[in-house]
Amino acid sequence: MPLLHTAGPGLFYEVFGEGDPLVLVHGSWNDHTSWLPAVEADVRASYRVIAYDRRGHGRSGNAPGQGTRRQDEDDLAAVIEELGPGPAHVAGNSFGASVALGLAARRPELVRTVTAHEPPLVTLLAGDPQALAELAPAAASIEAALALLREGEHAAGARLFVEEVAMGPGMWEQLPPQARERFVSNAPTWLDEQSDPHWADLDLDGLARCPAPVLLSGGGLSPAWLGAVLDRLAASLPHARRQTLEGAGHIPHMTHPQQYVAALKRFLRAQ
Repeated sequence: MPLLHTAGPGLFYEVFGEGDPLVLVHGSWNDHTSWLPAVEADVRASYRVIAYDRRGHGRSGNAPGQGTRRQDEDDLAAVIEELGPGPAHVAGNSFGASVALGLAARRPELVRTVTAHEPPLVTLLAGDPQALAELAPAAASIEAALALLREGEHAAGARLFVEEVAMGPGMWEQLPPQARERFVSNAPTWLDEQSDPHWADLDLDGLARCPAPVLLSGGGLSPAWLGAVLDRLAASLPHARRQTLEGAGHIPHMTHPQQYVAALKRFLRAQ
């Protein structure tokens, strides 16, 4: 079993294809296998694709005590330095997109490009009453999911999150059984992530100084508040492009892998 031994826990990873390194960073509740539809959609034909389980997810280890997003950024740096080599293209989804952008702000020398799909950086919405109003229902659902997880109701919390925050009503039953199992098994790590007081922070000034081109993608069916986060990022980053994946939502690499990979490869080839 391939494990990358970092200063923290061992990180499980898989490598596909050959070429320039492309590191895939999954979101919360998930693991590296969520990227396999995108890998099979032929992204590995052009790049050396590295997909790994973030700490506390899948087959990676975890460290005792409260985790932080900064630790995830340090893990991503270790993956790039040890397996890349850097600088690497980095594509992240949801919380994984926040990790990718956070690392780009801190360690710009490690990233060649960043593709960020709907990072939930809610602190960027401060001062935007309309966006905060759009966020309010999701925030209430997140609190309800957290309450269920604190009671040990992992399956109920995962279902609530999927249907009221991430994907929409009725989507839990449409997920493959393996995907539902991943959500439930990774629920405690999401609870830990949400307990980090800085999980949604971002050094916008530092990121603006990073010369790497950034693709900010969103789903046409995603909640409006996620689009507001992307708009805030696009307005602050001189090297950013904004793209909407029509008909897709929060995890297009799973639900619309061909469309997602086509957009990703167009962006990378343009660089």
